[in-house]
Amino acid sequence: MLSYRHAFHAGNHADVLKHAVLVHLLDYLKKKDKPFWYVDTHAGAAAYALDEAWAQKNAEFATGIGRLWARKDEPASLAGYLDEVRALNPDGGLHFYPGSAQIATQMLREQDRLRLFELHSTESRVLREHFAKDAPRVLVQAGDGFDGLKSVLPPPSRRGIVLIDPSYEDKRDYARARAALVDAMQRFATGIYVLWYPIVQRRESQQFPESLKRLQRKDWLHVALTVKAPAADGFGLHGSGLFIFNPSWDLPAMLTEAMPYLVKVLGQDASASYVLESELT
Repeated sequence: MLSYRHAFHAGNHADVLKHAVLVHLLDYLKKKDKPFWYVDTHAGAAAYALDEAWAQKNAEFATGIGRLWARKDEPASLAGYLDEVRALNPDGGLHFYPGSAQIATQMLREQDRLRLFELHSTESRVLREHFAKDAPRVLVQAGDGFDGLKSVLPPPSRRGIVLIDPSYEDKRDYARARAALVDAMQRFATGIYVLWYPIVQRRESQQFPESLKRLQRKDWLHVALTVKAPAADGFGLHGSGLFIFNPSWDLPAMLTEAMPYLVKVLGQDASASYVLESELT
């Protein structure tokens, strides 16, 4: 919805899970010299100042990246992700949090390309200004990312990763995300697709993973992190999940190591847990 601002949630537990996986997949694609594209349907504002009012309102980063920041016991599977956050905070303090687009631009090589969509007028303006000096390597389009996928797939190199990451404040986003994914996979069957979804007390959210499993019999992975019990009033985010199509062969091992640690560090009560399931060839 146009009222949504990711700055409220920057660096929370959902971002930790999403970005840890994203960093791993980008590293995987970089192992070959051939260029690839990173496509983000809901790119937000790229980077977020954690001392500004938007982020401070609920301070969700405090129970996300904030819990990881000062620790020294993270597993190797999370080291790359934390390095990308540290790159935006060179003095060692936690002042800024990189969004998905910022992480991608930090990691991608000169031959790689970023195609970013953002519908919110303020966020898209900030995003365009942030990457103004990076064109044509980075192109920002103010518009609906669901529809925008059609204009950028398949990439010329036939290698790429697509992040589909709407807010789901509008319950129609579940159906739109699934439909956009189906269309994208028909256009670019070999791409890596990462679809994020919230774990909330809403029927659409609860049914979403099973719906996604039916899209492709093989080559998918589902990971979900629950950090606390659902709220008594039925509102709020108590976890999140990622559905990855055509994941890297080593992603299951990375998550097998990372997820117990994330449950331990980010868990807020006895309901903290994770799901990791896949069908791979």
